[in-house]
Amino acid sequence: MKEIKSIDRTYVANTYARFDVALTSGSGSVAYDENGTKYIDMGAGIAVNLFGYSDPVWQQAVIQQLQSLQHTSNLYYTEPCALLAKELCERTGMKKVFYCNSGAEANECAIKAARKYGSKKGADCYKIITMTDSFHGRTLTTLAATGQDHFHELFQPLTPGFLYAKDMDDIQKYVATEKVAGILIECVQGEGGVNVFSEEFVKGVYELCQKEDIILLVDEVQTGNGRCGELYAFMHYGIMPDVVTTAKGLGGGLPIGCTMLGEKVKDIFAPGDNGSTFGGNPVVCAGALSNLKRLDDTLLAEVRRKGQKIKDAFANAEGVKSVSGLGLMIGIEPSSKKASDVAAECLKNHVLVLTAGHNRVRLLPALNIEDDLLDQAIEVIKEALKEG
Repeated sequence: MKEIKSIDRTYVANTYARFDVALTSGSGSVAYDENGTKYIDMGAGIAVNLFGYSDPVWQQAVIQQLQSLQHTSNLYYTEPCALLAKELCERTGMKKVFYCNSGAEANECAIKAARKYGSKKGADCYKIITMTDSFHGRTLTTLAATGQDHFHELFQPLTPGFLYAKDMDDIQKYVATEKVAGILIECVQGEGGVNVFSEEFVKGVYELCQKEDIILLVDEVQTGNGRCGELYAFMHYGIMPDVVTTAKGLGGGLPIGCTMLGEKVKDIFAPGDNGSTFGGNPVVCAGALSNLKRLDDTLLAEVRRKGQKIKDAFANAEGVKSVSGLGLMIGIEPSSKKASDVAAECLKNHVLVLTAGHNRVRLLPALNIEDDLLDQAIEVIKEALKEG
């Protein structure tokens, strides 16, 4: 496996700061490296592996579809594409779905929907408000949408037309002085530090959008698909967005992005306005439909219970300054240590964790992680957080 690491460093673009471990197999919430060392995975591929590694139910759905039709262009109908869209719309209240391959592409589509809707008010109505500390993707446009300056530094000029707000006062100021087509938010900012927005704020944004006929876009790339204890995080807030984007966990390990369009914009696109060669791929959609159908009330209640269990465990733990999150999307701020050092210490003790902005240790375990594994991981993370 040393040879594989060497080949990787030689031939794979240097865009990732990899941990010094090569994973070779996994089952559920446990992964194994080239030496057979066992790791408890508290990251789930950054919220992708909803039911962990090698999940047999998801595998069967994928394999069954592979054996009949692995791909066809979007010039033709396929059953998995149609049935997944139906399930998504019926479960969310959205009306139509555009498929692509990633969260960034889903957000690009959402921005296009808002701008096309805004163009009815005039060609100058195209600006999108996003929040500071947000993260919406790595294409030039979704980087521009991301409200973190350090992501912008080396890639100027970015797509113009984005306004960054710190709070509701900023949003109201922009709406009063600019031609705003849409407001794009994450209910919980993942990369930005696992920041949970208040009900007052989210409802305030929703009501403002309703009043001013502005498209409300909710980015559920990381927060969605049961991650926050409801099917989608916006459901915690009692609102109905105009557009919802998702990706990551929906595919369960295969690439998918979805832009769900609400009543106001359900027919905003005409043939040729958007497209994706692999969007709506039948194999990916079959796996995603299997995942979505398993996200029932019982499982979501378990996500909420386990998330609270983690928060309670770290609330007064040594070396912990603060804990944030919703469901099984948790951020832990160390008192004095670097989050990266905590993650390295956890790795030495065979637990895989993530980090996020503003020095947070980020936990995104599989939604069905067993309690005994969760307990073991919590103890390792607690030790890694201790000072001295």
